[in-house]
Amino acid sequence: MTEPVIICRCEDITLADIQERIEQGNHSLEELKRECRCGMGPCQGRTCMPLIAQELAKSLSKPTGEVILPSFRPPTAPISLGALARGSSHD
Repeated sequence: MTEPVIICRCEDITLADIQERIEQGNHSLEELKRECRCGMGPCQGRTCMPLIAQELAKSLSKPTGEVILPSFRPPTAPISLGALARGSSHD
């Protein structure tokens, strides 16, 4: 038996999980994100979303460039390191 291929380390999502959800009809990154929480961990998809997009494109026989990656959004307000260390968003 081979080891599962982890695609999303933050949420422990495997390649088999992604392939299964694509086979079930989830044909966009947003659908996959809602179904299995990929891209919702600490990295916010910076690591896994390009891999998932590649697998989605392959499964749908599309060029990878046709699968739109989500926008990465910075926090709405700057937070100081001191506030983060205290667990508060205010100084």
